[in-house]
Amino acid sequence: MKSRSAFFAFSALPMMIVSAQEPIKSEPLKLSLFDAVQTSLKNNLQVGIARNIRAATKANELIQDGAFDFNFITSDNYSKIQSASISNSTIQNSPSTLITTETNSTRKSRSLTATLSKAFIWGGTFQANYLGPNYNSSIVSGTQTITPISSPSITSPFGPLPASPFPYTGSFSASYTQSLLKGFGPRSAAANYLVSQNNSIASDYTFQQSIIALVSSTENLYWDLVFATRNFQNKKASLNLAQAQLKESKVRVEVGILAPIEVTSAEAQVALREQDIITAEAQYLNATDALYRALYPTIQDRPSGIIPTDVPTVEPLVGDPISAIDLAIQNRVELKVAELDLKSKEILKSNAFNRMLPQLDVSVGINENSATRSTPTLVREDLTSKRYPGYSFGVTFSIPLLNRAGRGSNAVANAQYRQSELNLQDLKLSIRLQVEQAFRNVDAASRGVNAAQKTRLFTQQDFEAEQKKFQNGMSTNFLVQSKQNTLDASIANELQAQINYAKAKTALEQAQGTLLQARGLEIK
Repeated sequence: MKSRSAFFAFSALPMMIVSAQEPIKSEPLKLSLFDAVQTSLKNNLQVGIARNIRAATKANELIQDGAFDFNFITSDNYSKIQSASISNSTIQNSPSTLITTETNSTRKSRSLTATLSKAFIWGGTFQANYLGPNYNSSIVSGTQTITPISSPSITSPFGPLPASPFPYTGSFSASYTQSLLKGFGPRSAAANYLVSQNNSIASDYTFQQSIIALVSSTENLYWDLVFATRNFQNKKASLNLAQAQLKESKVRVEVGILAPIEVTSAEAQVALREQDIITAEAQYLNATDALYRALYPTIQDRPSGIIPTDVPTVEPLVGDPISAIDLAIQNRVELKVAELDLKSKEILKSNAFNRMLPQLDVSVGINENSATRSTPTLVREDLTSKRYPGYSFGVTFSIPLLNRAGRGSNAVANAQYRQSELNLQDLKLSIRLQVEQAFRNVDAASRGVNAAQKTRLFTQQDFEAEQKKFQNGMSTNFLVQSKQNTLDASIANELQAQINYAKAKTALEQAQGTLLQARGLEIK
């Protein structure tokens, strides 16, 4: 009889099972682990989500930086106001004569203003104001009616009265105010901006962290598909063996070498193998769909199937847990994010303490004015030639008597800083534990692969020996099937040990913070 050892070889091409909801395409896709990671980084929706979160965080830095932009405001207003009034009076020494005066006035004005202001990161504020040339002019006219008791009234108009010959004025002023206690220094005046800078840097690390998690997840899904594919192949090969055993048993019963009960036993073994194939097929379909989800969010882009081309390879474990921990402390992005958060909390704590100080502001300024002039040109000449200069100096001091709000804010900021400090210490301990466990798991998985290989070789030899006994009439179907079941389990255990090693290696590289470097990936 031909040797059946081919049952133990891993076939390179699996049977492709395509879900009903997937689009049918010409050929399945042969996919390496590297290509799977690259495709995931290109197509996975989580990358887009993480990228937009990073963009929003960086935009907040721009918003906070806007507090220190120059602010320019200008306005140009023109108005024309007409009004009328009526007044009555009597001529002195002639109480019987009434004078009625009706006045009409028209006032025209135009004001042009421009203001430039800027706050500085060290707690100072600059402001410059320019007014003019402003224009104000009034024209008054009207009538006056004198009404004696015994004579007809006499109405005489007057005006318009001449407008002011100097309707234009203007001024320029500039001032700078500096906080010396409360509000002094970047950590007080620009606390939110400094925190937003740290958050912006942290967003890069957070984005990198999401990419690391995606790479790790994609690799695990890839290895799950490798296991499901090969396990499905093994179950098919096991069914073929059981069917061949059933066929041979029927022949031996017909020639009278075996009892008919042996056929029943062989048929039961075939049914059991068919049940194993149903379970393995469902596992393969689930693993394929999970990898589809990570690589191709759009169903129309999915190939008809995926053939994983890489196999787990066991390599000697390099280094020791101490060096691995040092590497993790140096590279883990979670630590860098936590350190930035601690810096931000320190800034907020300093700002909260500053808010408890008294307010002491010093301001200096200069101003230029113009006399009332007949033309705008003369106004500008007054201002540019500094004909009427002036200056100002002031000190403002204020102190809250109880300042309960300031003391409460300071207590909150101190508690938050201490919380962030403890979180950083706890994260370092957690990372140390993760690295130690990951290092230990890789070592155990490596030794587990070697042990599983030996077990599979011994059970294979045991099964082949039992087959030969059966062929020589020295064994039964029950014993052959028992050896085959043991061999099936050892093959599955060997494959699972290889997959466990591959996943443990990924977990160790992730724990050390070297996963992206090991895959040749660079975050931009």
